Amino acid sequence: MLKDVAIAGATGLVGRALADQLAADPRGGALHLLLRRPQPALQALPRAMAITWQGSGTMPALPAVDTGLCALGTTIRTAGSEEAFRAVDFDAVVAFAQACHHSGATRFGLVSALGADARSGIFYNRVKGEAEEAVAALGFERLVIARPSLLLGDRQALGQPRRPGEAAAQALAPMIGWMIPRRLRPIPAESVAAGLIAALSQPGPRIQQVESDELTRLGSQAARQA
Repeated sequence: MLKDVAIAGATGLVGRALADQLAADPRGGALHLLLRRPQPALQALPRAMAITWQGSGTMPALPAVDTGLCALGTTIRTAGSEEAFRAVDFDAVVAFAQACHHSGATRFGLVSALGADARSGIFYNRVKGEAEEAVAALGFERLVIARPSLLLGDRQALGQPRRPGEAAAQALAPMIGWMIPRRLRPIPAESVAAGLIAALSQPGPRIQQVESDELTRLGSQAARQA
């Protein structure tokens, strides 16, 4: 079980699912949400407290937490340039992880992406991999890196544009999902969140990488045991 938690990226698909699921657990502690602007629905969650972040520059100091969860992420298309993409998916991710570490967090969960590799020739995958390595170097006692495949969820309900390929994946997943290896299948954001929470709530290696199939299994197992 996760107690006092800080979340960055709570306005996105996985981040919102993380916040909702943690807030629904009456055994949980404080839920500190890093937000760039007021979010009434998020701030109304049980035990939720907002921390204002300008989205650039120095990361604000965090209160004492035992766990940090980072679901920050964008696309090059949305960001507008490779430089702007890196500012979110590397700079902000690492700055948040550092802030959590300084605030006493011993556990950290990072939502990365399938194919993340610091030595990849693909810019997106390379930045994701570099962020993973930078966070791992901070020395958390337990670091779980979620590497989901294509996310399923209603971005429009969160006020976000649908990303390329997601509409097709939403439509085709029920029909051809069985043909795709489990680790490559599109995965609901709620399953990513549940799997990440479950992984961090149990003992494991100092650094653990978890892909879609294992995220689904861990989340389902936790639901059965609840």
